[in-house]
Amino acid sequence: MSLRAKYMSLLLLLIMIDGLDGEECEKVHLSQINETVMMRISLECGRNITVSDNPEELLCNSPISCYIECSSYNSSNNKNFTESETFCLKKHHVNNTRVDFSLNDTLSNCTVVDCLPGDISKLLEMKAENLNMPKDMRNILNIKKMCAEVIYHKDVLDTYIRVEKKAIHGIINMDFSGQSKTYYEEDLSIAVIKINLSTTNDFVQIAAPGVANFDEVADIQMPDEPFKNEKESKIGIVTYDCDQHLKFKAKNKVFASKIMRIEVPGRDIANLINPLKMSFKLHYTKDTSNSNLSCQFYDENGSKTWKTDGCNTTLISDNVVECYCNHMTPFAVLLINSTISEKQWEILSYISYVGCGLSAVFSAITVLSFIFNSNARAEVSSSIHVSLSGALFLLNMSFMLNEWAATLAVKEVCVFIAVTIHYSLLCSFTWMAIEALHLYLLLIRVFNIYIKYYMVKLSLIGWGVPAVIVGGLLFAVNSIYGITEITFSDTNAKNNICWIRDSRVLYGVNIFYFSVVFLFNLAILITVSRQIFKLRHVGNRHDKMPVWKDAGTVLGLMCLVGITWGLAFFASGYTSYPILYLFCILNTMQGFYIFLWMCGTARKNRAQTPHSKSKSTLESSK
Repeated sequence: MSLRAKYMSLLLLLIMIDGLDGEECEKVHLSQINETVMMRISLECGRNITVSDNPEELLCNSPISCYIECSSYNSSNNKNFTESETFCLKKHHVNNTRVDFSLNDTLSNCTVVDCLPGDISKLLEMKAENLNMPKDMRNILNIKKMCAEVIYHKDVLDTYIRVEKKAIHGIINMDFSGQSKTYYEEDLSIAVIKINLSTTNDFVQIAAPGVANFDEVADIQMPDEPFKNEKESKIGIVTYDCDQHLKFKAKNKVFASKIMRIEVPGRDIANLINPLKMSFKLHYTKDTSNSNLSCQFYDENGSKTWKTDGCNTTLISDNVVECYCNHMTPFAVLLINSTISEKQWEILSYISYVGCGLSAVFSAITVLSFIFNSNARAEVSSSIHVSLSGALFLLNMSFMLNEWAATLAVKEVCVFIAVTIHYSLLCSFTWMAIEALHLYLLLIRVFNIYIKYYMVKLSLIGWGVPAVIVGGLLFAVNSIYGITEITFSDTNAKNNICWIRDSRVLYGVNIFYFSVVFLFNLAILITVSRQIFKLRHVGNRHDKMPVWKDAGTVLGLMCLVGITWGLAFFASGYTSYPILYLFCILNTMQGFYIFLWMCGTARKNRAQTPHSKSKSTLESSK
């Protein structure tokens, strides 16, 4: 940066402060220390600014941040100075955004805008109407740099992205000699290529331009389909080094590659028969075992978010991902959590609500039948079944209120629902383990199984252990329960639910707890199943039940001890939709299955009672 340019930058900063008095000539003072020009200005209103300028950066300390741009400075005065000197600044025109002034009779047009959303938006719109390339490309990038805190305002961001795109089109349309040219700016690189169909074979091979510290960004195979009727076309490949404005609406998303955009001025290319192929080089090196790589594009004309529509993802190696897309827009490879699409979420929600509704109704019937049936209350097995039904009823009811509670302004309701879901879920798991334990005592151990206060002790375990865990989490971890956002994989839209907010607790407590219960129940089910089929070989062949009835008994026991919940181990990732559907159908209706089990058991007992009495009478008469 020349000394004249430094003077110009410093002088421009003088006029960015509100309250200039409009005098024809204002005295300004500059001094130089080494390569840094310093200025401290005291204004009549009491405000001060300190400006420092060196070849690397321009800094301004002021209560009001601002953006400044000026035309070239044409002064013939090229002297250096070692002591503070005074210059005359003449203002020819002053308004809210633009000031024309001269320094020592040298005219220079300048634009000064406070970094406020309305003023910056207006400035961007003015530039879009009359772009002067390549100067305005740099100016637009400087707006983002100088007014960074304002660019991300909801009223400015979309305008900035749109104007930046128009400026990129202006760069592409510039004349140059040769077949290609690359323009390097501080925030991005633009490669412009002339496409001549006479020298191409269906696809055009292009390498995305590199940026600082990233020479290899992506290799592109461009189909010639959009250019069939044109002798020569220009296409621009843009690689962003500073890309936070495009990432701003992709919160909680991790970008595994640089953002690259492909532009053909004056055209929106979509619905390609032969897809655009891009081989992205990944630069994200952290653990990705719990995430998926996804080729996505920024939807500038629609939802203003990152989406997957029209793009397919293929993992080639640990550091290369191929993206096939049927349109040309900004692209990137994102590292996303294993979530599901919005459409699949809606379908699974309907299934879950129907299943939970049926399960809640039949769980309530099971509990009421137990209360009014003295014979059932006398059986320990029935008491355990009803306890599990009670836990499932609580789980189903709180689950159906989940999304509704997340929409309420009273956050305590959402916290209560989240706590209730977690407590009832752990209770359900615990009572499933108790079902398995009781099954083991009845069919395997058989003898010497009397335990004093057996049902009381089981109840303390079934309802008490989950209460201790949930209570401990509430006491130990602050704000652990509340609103949690789910981001859909296809639209990046969000849905709020009431649940555990800390993923470490979610997986550390729930997965560990259920894993222990699942392994315990599975071991007992295998043992009991072997015992059931073993009895077929030692019993009276006339008293044997059909094989399908034994198989039905084992299936009923699987639902009773919660083996179907083990599908959760195979449901990770948004590609396991069949597993997710099975999981929802089988587990949301567990209360209904228990009702059928108890009805079948009661019917079997009633059928065996007359037979037992007649058999006893016959034996006593012998």
